[in-house]
Amino acid sequence: MSDNNEKLHVLDDEKDLLLDHDYDGIQELNHPLPSWWVWMWAASIVFSIPYFMYYHMAGGPSLAEALEKDMVKINELKAVAANDLSKFDIEHYNTWVENNDAKALAATVWEENCLSCHAADGGGDIGPNLTDNYWLNITERTPQAIFKVVRDGVEDNGMPAWGEVLSKEEIYAAITQVMAFKGTTPAEPKEPQGEKIE
Repeated sequence: MSDNNEKLHVLDDEKDLLLDHDYDGIQELNHPLPSWWVWMWAASIVFSIPYFMYYHMAGGPSLAEALEKDMVKINELKAVAANDLSKFDIEHYNTWVENNDAKALAATVWEENCLSCHAADGGGDIGPNLTDNYWLNITERTPQAIFKVVRDGVEDNGMPAWGEVLSKEEIYAAITQVMAFKGTTPAEPKEPQGEKIE
Protein backbone atom coordinates (compact mmCIF):
# COMPACT_ATOMS: atom_id res chain seq x y z
CA MET A 1 0.00 0.00 0.00
CA SER A 2 1.12 3.56 -0.65
CA ASP A 3 2.34 5.99 1.95
CA ASN A 4 -0.58 8.15 0.84
CA ASN A 5 -2.79 5.83 2.86
CA GLU A 6 -2.27 8.09 5.85
CA LYS A 7 -3.83 10.98 3.92
CA LEU A 8 -6.92 9.00 2.95
CA HIS A 9 -10.12 9.74 4.79
CA VAL A 10 -11.65 6.33 5.40
CA LEU A 11 -14.69 5.88 7.60
CA ASP A 12 -14.47 3.29 10.37
CA ASP A 13 -17.15 1.09 8.81
CA GLU A 14 -15.36 1.19 5.43
CA LYS A 15 -11.88 0.08 6.54
CA ASP A 16 -12.68 -3.58 5.81
CA LEU A 17 -13.85 -2.61 2.32
CA LEU A 18 -10.63 -0.85 1.32
CA LEU A 19 -8.83 -2.76 -1.43
CA ASP A 20 -5.14 -3.41 -1.07
CA HIS A 21 -3.99 -1.83 -4.31
CA ASP A 22 -3.12 1.75 -5.17
CA TYR A 23 -3.32 3.49 -8.56
CA ASP A 24 -1.59 6.87 -8.58
CA GLY A 25 -2.59 7.46 -4.99
CA ILE A 26 -6.17 6.37 -5.58
CA GLN A 27 -7.62 3.47 -3.61
CA GLU A 28 -10.97 1.82 -4.07
CA LEU A 29 -13.64 0.52 -1.76
CA ASN A 30 -15.06 -2.90 -2.52
CA HIS A 31 -18.81 -2.52 -2.11
CA PRO A 32 -20.34 -5.91 -2.96
CA LEU A 33 -23.53 -6.06 -5.02
CA PRO A 34 -26.77 -6.41 -3.05
CA SER A 35 -27.64 -10.03 -2.41
CA TRP A 36 -31.08 -9.68 -4.05
CA TRP A 37 -29.40 -8.52 -7.27
CA VAL A 38 -26.95 -11.43 -7.22
CA TRP A 39 -29.80 -13.92 -6.69
CA MET A 40 -31.82 -12.41 -9.54
CA TRP A 41 -28.79 -12.57 -11.82
CA ALA A 42 -28.22 -16.24 -10.90
CA ALA A 43 -31.92 -17.04 -11.35
CA SER A 44 -31.92 -15.43 -14.82
CA ILE A 45 -29.04 -17.70 -15.84
CA VAL A 46 -30.83 -20.78 -14.49
CA PHE A 47 -34.06 -19.72 -16.26
CA SER A 48 -32.26 -19.16 -19.56
CA ILE A 49 -31.21 -22.82 -19.84
CA PRO A 50 -34.70 -24.42 -20.15
CA TYR A 51 -35.90 -21.35 -22.08
CA PHE A 52 -33.18 -21.83 -24.70
CA MET A 53 -33.77 -25.57 -24.87
CA TYR A 54 -37.54 -25.18 -25.34
CA TYR A 55 -37.54 -22.38 -27.94
CA HIS A 56 -34.37 -23.26 -29.87
CA MET A 57 -33.98 -27.02 -29.54
CA ALA A 58 -37.37 -28.54 -28.68
CA GLY A 59 -39.47 -26.75 -31.33
CA GLY A 60 -41.17 -24.10 -29.17
CA PRO A 61 -43.27 -21.54 -31.08
CA SER A 62 -41.48 -18.72 -32.87
CA LEU A 63 -42.48 -15.07 -32.43
CA ALA A 64 -44.44 -15.22 -35.69
CA GLU A 65 -46.30 -18.35 -34.57
CA ALA A 66 -47.08 -16.83 -31.16
CA LEU A 67 -48.39 -13.68 -32.87
CA GLU A 68 -50.57 -15.74 -35.21
CA LYS A 69 -52.04 -17.64 -32.25
CA ASP A 70 -52.75 -14.39 -30.38
CA MET A 71 -54.36 -12.85 -33.47
CA VAL A 72 -56.78 -15.79 -33.69
CA LYS A 73 -57.90 -15.05 -30.12
CA ILE A 74 -58.15 -11.31 -30.83
CA ASN A 75 -60.28 -11.93 -33.93
CA GLU A 76 -62.57 -14.22 -31.93
CA LEU A 77 -63.05 -11.47 -29.35
CA LYS A 78 -63.73 -8.96 -32.13
CA ALA A 79 -66.38 -11.25 -33.56
CA VAL A 80 -68.08 -11.48 -30.17
CA ALA A 81 -67.97 -7.69 -29.84
CA ALA A 82 -69.40 -7.28 -33.35
CA ASN A 83 -72.30 -9.58 -32.50
CA ASP A 84 -72.93 -7.58 -29.35
CA LEU A 85 -73.02 -4.35 -31.38
CA SER A 86 -75.61 -5.81 -33.72
CA LYS A 87 -78.36 -5.37 -31.15
CA PHE A 88 -79.60 -2.25 -29.40
CA ASP A 89 -81.58 -2.65 -26.20
CA ILE A 90 -83.18 0.60 -25.04
CA GLU A 91 -83.52 -0.70 -21.48
CA HIS A 92 -79.83 -1.59 -21.39
CA TYR A 93 -79.01 1.85 -22.80
CA ASN A 94 -81.14 3.65 -20.19
CA THR A 95 -79.66 1.54 -17.39
CA TRP A 96 -76.15 2.30 -18.64
CA VAL A 97 -76.85 6.04 -18.73
CA GLU A 98 -78.24 5.96 -15.19
CA ASN A 99 -75.45 3.86 -13.68
CA ASN A 100 -72.42 5.44 -15.34
CA ASP A 101 -70.83 8.84 -15.57
CA ALA A 102 -72.31 9.13 -19.05
CA LYS A 103 -71.73 12.87 -19.43
CA ALA A 104 -68.01 12.62 -18.73
CA LEU A 105 -67.51 9.69 -21.12
CA ALA A 106 -69.73 11.36 -23.71
CA ALA A 107 -67.58 14.50 -23.62
CA THR A 108 -64.41 12.44 -24.07
CA VAL A 109 -65.80 10.30 -26.92
CA TRP A 110 -67.20 13.39 -28.62
CA GLU A 111 -63.91 15.30 -28.39
CA GLU A 112 -61.80 12.38 -29.64
CA ASN A 113 -64.06 11.15 -32.46
CA CYS A 114 -66.95 13.44 -33.40
CA LEU A 115 -65.88 17.05 -32.82
CA SER A 116 -63.85 17.36 -36.03
CA CYS A 117 -66.94 16.86 -38.21
CA HIS A 118 -69.83 18.10 -36.04
CA ALA A 119 -68.10 20.91 -34.04
CA ALA A 120 -67.72 21.09 -30.27
CA ASP A 121 -71.28 22.34 -29.74
CA GLY A 122 -72.89 20.05 -32.33
CA GLY A 123 -73.50 22.94 -34.76
CA GLY A 124 -71.95 21.07 -37.66
CA ASP A 125 -68.88 21.53 -39.83
CA ILE A 126 -68.11 18.85 -42.40
CA GLY A 127 -70.95 16.86 -40.85
CA PRO A 128 -74.50 18.14 -40.32
CA ASN A 129 -75.87 20.28 -37.52
CA LEU A 130 -77.10 17.97 -34.72
CA THR A 131 -78.96 20.61 -32.71
CA ASP A 132 -81.83 21.37 -35.09
CA ASN A 133 -84.79 19.23 -36.17
CA TYR A 134 -83.44 18.37 -39.62
CA TRP A 135 -81.85 14.95 -40.16
CA LEU A 136 -80.23 13.29 -43.15
CA ASN A 137 -80.09 9.64 -42.18
CA ILE A 138 -82.86 8.95 -39.65
CA THR A 139 -86.62 9.33 -39.60
CA GLU A 140 -86.94 9.71 -35.83
CA ARG A 141 -84.64 11.23 -33.23
CA THR A 142 -84.31 8.23 -30.91
CA PRO A 143 -81.32 6.46 -29.37
CA GLN A 144 -82.14 3.37 -31.47
CA ALA A 145 -81.98 5.31 -34.76
CA ILE A 146 -78.84 7.21 -33.78
CA PHE A 147 -77.18 3.97 -32.64
CA LYS A 148 -77.53 2.44 -36.11
CA VAL A 149 -76.06 5.51 -37.84
CA VAL A 150 -73.11 5.71 -35.43
CA ARG A 151 -72.47 1.96 -35.59
CA ASP A 152 -72.81 1.45 -39.35
CA GLY A 153 -71.93 4.92 -40.63
CA VAL A 154 -73.27 6.43 -43.84
CA GLU A 155 -70.69 5.93 -46.56
CA ASP A 156 -72.44 8.19 -49.08
CA ASN A 157 -72.28 11.13 -46.68
CA GLY A 158 -68.77 10.46 -45.38
CA MET A 159 -69.89 9.20 -41.96
CA PRO A 160 -67.51 6.42 -40.85
CA ALA A 161 -68.72 3.17 -39.29
CA TRP A 162 -67.74 3.73 -35.66
CA GLY A 163 -68.80 0.21 -34.72
CA GLU A 164 -65.42 -0.92 -36.03
CA VAL A 165 -63.61 1.47 -33.67
CA LEU A 166 -65.73 2.21 -30.61
CA SER A 167 -67.04 -0.14 -27.94
CA LYS A 168 -70.77 -0.40 -27.31
CA GLU A 169 -70.42 1.81 -24.22
CA GLU A 170 -68.55 4.45 -26.25
CA ILE A 171 -71.32 4.40 -28.86
CA TYR A 172 -73.82 4.83 -26.01
CA ALA A 173 -71.78 7.81 -24.86
CA ALA A 174 -71.85 9.35 -28.35
CA ILE A 175 -75.64 8.86 -28.48
CA THR A 176 -75.96 10.55 -25.09
CA GLN A 177 -74.06 13.57 -26.41
CA VAL A 178 -76.16 13.79 -29.58
CA MET A 179 -79.37 13.58 -27.56
CA ALA A 180 -78.09 16.34 -25.26
CA PHE A 181 -77.62 18.70 -28.21
CA LYS A 182 -81.36 18.79 -28.95
CA GLY A 183 -82.71 22.30 -28.57
CA THR A 184 -79.34 23.92 -27.85
CA THR A 185 -78.03 26.94 -29.75
CA PRO A 186 -74.59 26.46 -31.30
CA ALA A 187 -72.27 29.41 -31.92
CA GLU A 188 -72.17 28.96 -35.71
CA PRO A 189 -74.96 26.58 -36.73
CA LYS A 190 -74.75 24.93 -40.12
CA GLU A 191 -77.76 25.38 -42.41
CA PRO A 192 -80.46 22.68 -42.08
CA GLN A 193 -79.92 19.48 -44.04
CA GLY A 194 -82.30 16.60 -44.70
CA GLU A 195 -85.88 16.15 -43.57
CA LYS A 196 -87.51 17.92 -40.63
CA ILE A 197 -88.33 15.62 -37.71
CA GLU A 198 -90.59 16.87 -34.95
